[in-house]
Amino acid sequence: MTERKTLNLRDTSEAETPALKKKGRGWEISEKRLDALHDMARQKRRDASEAHKALAERFSKADLGRYTFKRFAVVGSAIVDFNCHNLGMAIMIDEEGQDETLAKRRDKSLESVGIRVMRIKATDILENMDAVLQRITAGMRMRIADRNEARRKHNAENPRQTRPRYDRPGGSRNDRSR
Repeated sequence: MTERKTLNLRDTSEAETPALKKKGRGWEISEKRLDALHDMARQKRRDASEAHKALAERFSKADLGRYTFKRFAVVGSAIVDFNCHNLGMAIMIDEEGQDETLAKRRDKSLESVGIRVMRIKATDILENMDAVLQRITAGMRMRIADRNEARRKHNAENPRQTRPRYDRPGGSRNDRSR
């Protein structure tokens, strides 16, 4: 008779396991810091400036499709004035008396993780809302084009990577049943 082979597994009871990132969505922020950021964002939503309120009102009335902007969103360890998660785009409103060096440092940290930051002056929002909205729309179109180009480049570099049927040549969204 032949000897039976069995699968030998290592004993993992003593092995060190990596810590799970329960909060912060992978940003490695402590729970205490993240809770403090959410509390600060909540407070900012309550005490919003006139420019924030005006822009938020226009965003709520606008039909942007799947692209929505959330007010005072926590992104990493920063609070941005408006954030569109689908686009990876943040809008910051520059108020008078704001610390420029801190704002530039925050912008660099957000851009290092792929979030494009658009800065708008509060006076421009209050005085010429239509021009501001045109600028935001142009920024959104540019960001959509950048993301489509990155997707095309990725697909060209990885031709054997599986894609959904509707994304393949000759397929449609209704071909999911195959």
